[in-house]
Amino acid sequence: MTETTLSSYVKDPLVFAQENFSSREELFEQVAQKASDLGWVREDFLDRIKTREETFPTGIQLMSMGAAIPHTDAECILEEFVAVITLQDSVVFQSMEDNNQQVKAQIVFVLGLNQPHAQLEMLQSLMGLLQNESALSELLLANTATELVSVIKKNNL
Repeated sequence: MTETTLSSYVKDPLVFAQENFSSREELFEQVAQKASDLGWVREDFLDRIKTREETFPTGIQLMSMGAAIPHTDAECILEEFVAVITLQDSVVFQSMEDNNQQVKAQIVFVLGLNQPHAQLEMLQSLMGLLQNESALSELLLANTATELVSVIKKNNL
């Protein structure tokens, strides 16, 4: 059985530190383009992640910031990954608890998983991180992809 911690899925090409996106759609387009260029997703990944986010919003309002964990159907993922994006200016997502509420996400984890059991374990690992205010603060302060990855590894996430 492979390890299902966050750090085992976070891969440098899909780590974006201190980015600026005008919308979640633009964020999705960047991640989808990069993942597609790497051969990690099928061509329908972008449409599917946008559609799923409309139907099942993933914004989470935490104590001191907003986060989002968008994901899509396993069959369009060819190589598993978790994209990590920290934002200089927040991007609006709808709340997963109440889709009439907006969440201004400063950190986004795009899950590209194709093993259902791994998805559950990954979500549990991710929820642990989302409850760890000091690790989240460190992630938001990271200025480069390398720094972001090292914070994740240092915190055994």
